[in-house]
Amino acid sequence: MPSLLIHNAHTIATQDDARSELRNASVLVRDKVIAFIGPTADLPADALQSDEVIDASHHLVTPGLVNTHHHMYQSLTRAIPGVQNAELFGWLQGLYPIWAGLTPDMVHVSTQVAMAELLLSGCTTSSDHLYIYPHGVRLDDSIAAAREIGMRFTATRGSMSVGQSQGGLPPDRVVEQEDFILKDTQRVIETFHDAGFGAMTQVAVAPCSPFSVSRDLMRLSAELARAQGVRLHTHLAENDHDIAYSREKFGCTPTQYAQDLGWLGPDVWHAHCVKLDDEGISLFAASKTGVAHCPCSNMRLASGIAPVRRMLNAGVPVGLGVDGSASNDAAHMVNEARQALLLARVGRALQAPVERTLPSGERKTFFGCDLGPAEMTARDALHMATRGGAQVLGRSDIGHLSVGMCADLVLFDLNTLSFAGGAVHDPVGALLLCGSPQTDVTVVNGQVVVRKGQLTTLELGPLLERHNRMALQLATR
Repeated sequence: MPSLLIHNAHTIATQDDARSELRNASVLVRDKVIAFIGPTADLPADALQSDEVIDASHHLVTPGLVNTHHHMYQSLTRAIPGVQNAELFGWLQGLYPIWAGLTPDMVHVSTQVAMAELLLSGCTTSSDHLYIYPHGVRLDDSIAAAREIGMRFTATRGSMSVGQSQGGLPPDRVVEQEDFILKDTQRVIETFHDAGFGAMTQVAVAPCSPFSVSRDLMRLSAELARAQGVRLHTHLAENDHDIAYSREKFGCTPTQYAQDLGWLGPDVWHAHCVKLDDEGISLFAASKTGVAHCPCSNMRLASGIAPVRRMLNAGVPVGLGVDGSASNDAAHMVNEARQALLLARVGRALQAPVERTLPSGERKTFFGCDLGPAEMTARDALHMATRGGAQVLGRSDIGHLSVGMCADLVLFDLNTLSFAGGAVHDPVGALLLCGSPQTDVTVVNGQVVVRKGQLTTLELGPLLERHNRMALQLATR
């Protein structure tokens, strides 16, 4: 039974129910789960004889971060000229013809590059939304890549079925027949989905968006997912054009559309929800429908600021997503959490003035910056990036550190430039407020996959060379 001891950590931000933060504490891992967490003085007598002992006396330890939305193949098309300043629909229309050239090898390599970036930034679990399947590409290509690099993975079988000739956004040549989509989705679930504790691979059903699939496919996908006991995922209410399309084509808001087709519930999570209105927030909260908040992408594509604080206050499950590598254009999970924190605060500053009655009876106008405590704290952002993401993905075995949980955790070296002058005051706050660091050690399922800031499961140099060759090949096709 392999064992690992994270010994005498400076600080452990457990994200348990009490959000406990421990000093001079240790984590003992046995057989892929946490066997002990607490003061170093209370360690079991044989803990120091573990198969590996990591001195964490200068480290902040957190649960592995959880990424709830990504398009990993897009790492091949970062910073593509011609779409750098586009909003969502124009950006998609510029990139669909390029993505039509994807091959299975390209998907495999780009998935590993995206996952390497995530693992090096402290992310141990990620979903991925692959919805374009040209030239024999299959979801199997992504799953194989994840297994090789050692990342815990929720692979979503995306799809597009409504091309431009039928009023959709994507070109006809990148859409699939709906019968085939449903058949292949069932095949992938039956082949790869693991519903057990500690599962390394899970599958979700994920029609791309209301503007690229039919009502029938949305409805049938929900029925298939529930018959198979897996989760549902799609994009929703991302920007004003998204809202306008829904009203014009379906005569309702995106949330009403989702409700009508069975796309609300604790087994559903939607990406973005930037334009979720009060009714939508109420419906999401009542049904425990999850949201993948993607702040960097929403800023990059000028989509707007999602009402995250109102969602959280209402009881909506919210996790973080880096979104596609071509709309972020990065996949650094600590930085994503930092941006969520900052965007929430600037969003409050942009709120319309509010009139309130003081205890004295005087009426006073308050602007966003005068409304009291911060819209979001550093610890709120870390909670979204860990516990919140686990809830959104339907995982109760990851997202926080306590006895019996899966051994997914990360160590940040406090003796680095990013933490200088911050960690001495508040290591947890410094993680989110100072420069976003890379992880020193990343542990997934009890296995060290990053050690001293280097991947242990594959050679990064040759992978990047292959990836960059393929990026040029894809763009010049």
